[in-house]
Amino acid sequence: MTRQVVIIGAGPAGLAAAEHALRAGAEVTVLDQSDVPGGQYHRTLPEAYEAGRPHDGADFARRRRVLEHPRCRWWPNSTVWALVRLEADLALRVHVLRGPADGSARERHVLAPDALVLATGAHDRTLPFPGWQLPGVFTAGAAQALAKGERVAVGRRVLVAGSGPFLLPVAESLLGVGAEVVAILEANPHATVRKGWSRQPWRLARHISKAAELLRYAATLARHRVPYRMGRAVIEARGDDRVREVVTARLNPDWSVIPGTERIYQVDAVCVGHGFVPQPELAVAAGCVLDGGFVRVDDEQRTTVAGVFAAGEITGIGGAVAAAAEGAVAGHAAAGGGPDRGLRRARDRAREFARRLAAAHPIGDGWSGWLRADTIVCRCEETTVADLRKAASDPVRAGSHALKLGTRAGLGPCQGRMCGPAVAELCGGTERHHRPIAQPIRLGELAEPEHEPKESHEHP
Repeated sequence: MTRQVVIIGAGPAGLAAAEHALRAGAEVTVLDQSDVPGGQYHRTLPEAYEAGRPHDGADFARRRRVLEHPRCRWWPNSTVWALVRLEADLALRVHVLRGPADGSARERHVLAPDALVLATGAHDRTLPFPGWQLPGVFTAGAAQALAKGERVAVGRRVLVAGSGPFLLPVAESLLGVGAEVVAILEANPHATVRKGWSRQPWRLARHISKAAELLRYAATLARHRVPYRMGRAVIEARGDDRVREVVTARLNPDWSVIPGTERIYQVDAVCVGHGFVPQPELAVAAGCVLDGGFVRVDDEQRTTVAGVFAAGEITGIGGAVAAAAEGAVAGHAAAGGGPDRGLRRARDRAREFARRLAAAHPIGDGWSGWLRADTIVCRCEETTVADLRKAASDPVRAGSHALKLGTRAGLGPCQGRMCGPAVAELCGGTERHHRPIAQPIRLGELAEPEHEPKESHEHP
């Protein structure tokens, strides 16, 4: 009997999972909230722009074609708002709303797959600093999404800051839409980055394509005369109605500020990113165990829940190549394929690069020294550092759940996606709570009669 596989997410991990699940003979349904596949990494202009797609690349173009396979159903504009496991037979039900998120006529569907692959990816991690709530302060990913997906520059004079190699493609995207990038600031000092990348240097030969990519970014920055400074970070944004200038400073290896090294940049936008945070909400809803915030998987990308697999950034931040390699293993296994040593070797090589990346661009513990008592940490609810520290020291509010209720940090529209890691580090909480409703849904949509579970091989 042909296995029915549902894949949530159409980024590098999800598309690779679909490709290899189809190769193994499964019927596949791919769901994504976007109207085009590719995720953040392969984001392109919408089809309505009638633009060419010169940057897709042969590998992505091949995977995109899997969505046209006769055994593959591609469901864009689809939001999975709940995962429910029935008590009677432990079967998993995937609750989906189909249609644009801002539309008023989304259709409600329920899928009953034999196997589920979670490839929900990650979002930017941004550490708070005084003034980060000002208009004109963007996450690095948001700035890149506007540049790649809409050809919109977030500002005329833009500073890019944070940590990790993702800052380079963000700057390249901004330059491509006419912005002036005044500088790129990497918070880790040269010694930290060099130590991370130089460990067992002979193994870098496996990742020669990454070196070519780095050279391309370096050439772009040199052509536009964009300085790249290490060991320096944005510690404050200033302005009235929007950001007008930012204060930067040199950092010690632990990211504490070196007094007297402050420098001011006049800008109208700043893009900040300190790596990524996984999006495990659906994994938590399915009952999967997390390790350090990431979904725990075995050698075949199986989670701790039968029939549920995970791949990509929700199992560990490693970039597009590692995500695709994990997706290939997950898709093959979800379709019932036996162990494939070739796929697992490719996945293990990609993971080795991810470990090197984490070692070269860690987040120092001293960043909280940038904050003042009145610094807003939760931008949705305007919860300050003083609010959090007061609540954390109150024995009556012990535990992250009580702290959220007492300060409302993490209870706003973003549900802690922006402030969650910072709140956890400042207050010592790490819990992930199960939300029965994982994504926003209107009361009218929730009140509609529940449809009977539909087979995942049904065409849209």
